[in-house]
Amino acid sequence: MKRKASIRVMIMVPVLLLGFVSIFSNVMSLTNLRKVNKTASTIADDYMAAINELDTIGQTSKNIHTLALSHIVATDFETMTSVISAIEEEEAVLDQTMADYNKYVTEGSTASYEKMLTDYQSFRDAVKVLLAQSAAQKTKDAYATANGLVAESSKQLSADINDIIEAFRGSSDTARQDLSTSYMIARLSGFAVIVISILAVVIALYIVLRHVVRPVIKAEAELNEIIEGINRREGDLTKRITIESNDEIGALGKGINSFIEHLQNIFMTITNNSSAMDKVVSDVLGSVKTSNSSAADLSALTEELTATMEEVADSAGTINNNTEAVRVEVDEMADKSREINEYSKIMKEHADAMEKSARTTMAETNAKVEDILTSLNQAIEDSQSVDQVNSLTAEIMSIATQTNLLSLNASIEAARAGAAGKGFAVVASEIGSLAENSKRTAGNIQEINSVVVEAAHNLSSSANELVDYLQNSILPQFEKFVEDGEKYKENANYIESVMDDFSNKTEGFKSTFSDIAESINNITTSIEDGVRGVSSAAESTQILVSDMDNISRRMDENSRIAGELDEETAIFAKI
Repeated sequence: MKRKASIRVMIMVPVLLLGFVSIFSNVMSLTNLRKVNKTASTIADDYMAAINELDTIGQTSKNIHTLALSHIVATDFETMTSVISAIEEEEAVLDQTMADYNKYVTEGSTASYEKMLTDYQSFRDAVKVLLAQSAAQKTKDAYATANGLVAESSKQLSADINDIIEAFRGSSDTARQDLSTSYMIARLSGFAVIVISILAVVIALYIVLRHVVRPVIKAEAELNEIIEGINRREGDLTKRITIESNDEIGALGKGINSFIEHLQNIFMTITNNSSAMDKVVSDVLGSVKTSNSSAADLSALTEELTATMEEVADSAGTINNNTEAVRVEVDEMADKSREINEYSKIMKEHADAMEKSARTTMAETNAKVEDILTSLNQAIEDSQSVDQVNSLTAEIMSIATQTNLLSLNASIEAARAGAAGKGFAVVASEIGSLAENSKRTAGNIQEINSVVVEAAHNLSSSANELVDYLQNSILPQFEKFVEDGEKYKENANYIESVMDDFSNKTEGFKSTFSDIAESINNITTSIEDGVRGVSSAAESTQILVSDMDNISRRMDENSRIAGELDEETAIFAKI
């Protein structure tokens, strides 16, 4: 090994250099192009436009000067007026042009611009003086002003304009020189990029040819020599590819040599183990034949066991079905016992309610009877006071008789008195009428009272009969009803206790029978699993017999393959 450099580095260095130079040249080109564009825009948009504005200013000032001279030579008023209008229009244009030019003024041209404004103002003032003199028909003074002050200020303004134009032209020439310089720099940069690119390509080609192509061609020749020896059945696995560098191509050669070395070891192992493999194949064939016979006997035994287990499974299935039917009946019996138990509890509740209702009703009836008896006794006692009405009416009738006698006596006395007793006679008459009415009313009261007395006596008799009926008939019936309610409650309690015991025993029987059914089901499941296991074992045994036959055939094939391997390894003369 002579070099330790990486081919990737040697190839990437010129490629990266070429890329860097390309990027740098593009950046320089863009910079120069931007600079050229800016300079050209400055020349076209600023310098040339400013020169045009200055030319307009100079030409307009000359036009004003000419119009001022025309005003001097004008002979009529209309001509003078038109000349003044023309001068005003030119001054407006000149003012606008001066304002437009202001945007082109730079720091370097500010002084020249200020001087031009001063001279322009002097020129305008001189023109105004000239026009005033001309309008006043002072032609001689106007000519003197025109040839003197106006001409001088116009000349000075033109000189200022020319100076500024020359300054802009100088700046324009400088900008053109910058354009030329940028162009030369771009040309030199392009030439340098071309030279560097050519050098990078040449270096990359040299590296590829020297460190990639030549080692690959040499390795290919050595590898072809090894392959041709194998094709002639004179292969030599001790040969290796020459490694000249420690780069990627060298790593490729090392990989090929490592592969040949592993291949050499494999063939050495195959050659050394072929005889041992033959012996192993013979031993395995003998064992396979013995195992095949045993597997056939085991297969027959498992088939018999499978048939027996299937019969047991059928019997267990029948038992399981019968057990399931009995379990269903037990469940129904438990459900019915729960229903009867619930009904007995409801019946007990009804008996309790009936007993309580009977007791409450009897107590309320006793209370009502007591109240009725009290009221009836009081009514009977009160009805006896009706008898006193007869004595009262007798007294009223006695009073009425006496009153009638009193009235009669009063009438007699009134008759005796004559006219003086006439009023007393009227009173006596009224008293007599009152006595008759009282007597008649007392008679009516006695008649009505006799009816009331008879009704009171009847009511007292009926009340006594009702009390006897309640005490001798109704209340004993209520007592009998309460006694029946108590017996009904006792019977309901007994039925409830019996049904609770029966329901508990039924639930216990149901639970026990469910456990029995589950156990039988588990036994059936286990038997079925055993049948499936035995069947699976029988199938596995059949598969084992088939596999043993297959192994026997494979071992024969192994023996054949070992012979072929011996023949194939013979193509290598040296291992």
